[in-house]
Amino acid sequence: MQEPIFETKIEEQKENYAKFVITPLEQGYGNTLGNSLRRVLLTSLPGAAITTVRIAGVRHQFSTLKGMREDIVEFLLNLKKVRVSYEGDKPAKASISIKGPKEIKASDLELDPSVKVANPELTLAFLNDGAKLDAKIEIESGSGYSPAEDRKTGEIGLIPLDATFSPVVRVNYKIEETRVGRLTNYDKLILELWTDGTVSAKDALSKASSILLAYFNQIVNPKKVDKEKKVEKDDLGPTGKLSVEEINLPTRVANALVKAGYETVEDLVKAKRSELVKVRNLGEKSVKIIEAALGEKELKLSE
Repeated sequence: MQEPIFETKIEEQKENYAKFVITPLEQGYGNTLGNSLRRVLLTSLPGAAITTVRIAGVRHQFSTLKGMREDIVEFLLNLKKVRVSYEGDKPAKASISIKGPKEIKASDLELDPSVKVANPELTLAFLNDGAKLDAKIEIESGSGYSPAEDRKTGEIGLIPLDATFSPVVRVNYKIEETRVGRLTNYDKLILELWTDGTVSAKDALSKASSILLAYFNQIVNPKKVDKEKKVEKDDLGPTGKLSVEEINLPTRVANALVKAGYETVEDLVKAKRSELVKVRNLGEKSVKIIEAALGEKELKLSE
């Protein structure tokens, strides 16, 4: 089979939308490319979302805040609509601290410089005169969908949210016949793509194609898989996101770790024993306590 030669053109483009025409394709390859790209675009592109919220004076999501027109569930649903772009490995911090009367919008979020909001005009809540909203928020990067259950810790006041990381909102494709010379059995792939504004449709299509290319390349030029390779410390799942206060460490030890920048289990397992011993208000005895606490989670410090 000859090497495929076809063109990809943008036939129509608006804000957060583009229509691509990919042609001419050998018969059958319109569906092959269209279905593959659609699946990857909807499930595998990296993105970011708000994952946890802590609101002053609120113990759980089924509460109300004095002076706020919306109940907490409504406020959280609005927060989940905030579309953010962020590519960091660790959770980014955000906050809201506002007194009423005020219409609170996504633009009122105080963000790390590395985080951008794609829909700043989104309304989050209305505060009456005299009311106050103080909230601490975490933003994480990821792909696909992550349910709130993955981040449940039992910590009172910390509310986990369902997170949709995918920056692609919707994908449609259809196949039409097209002519090449006298032949009429070629495919024309028409692909429509909507994004949430954190990435352009063109970049989304390019990233999806790169992901597919990486998978196919592993078939053509396979890299050796080390079957005995241990789970990477970056892939600790929900356990890695537990705070040091949540793994039964003494308050003194937990406070010392937080002040030194070791806030989560993931931070700890990446730390070397020799580094922790030097942390102020810690020592050999405290490090042994930390090792024991990690051992209960079947984890250990780096060598």
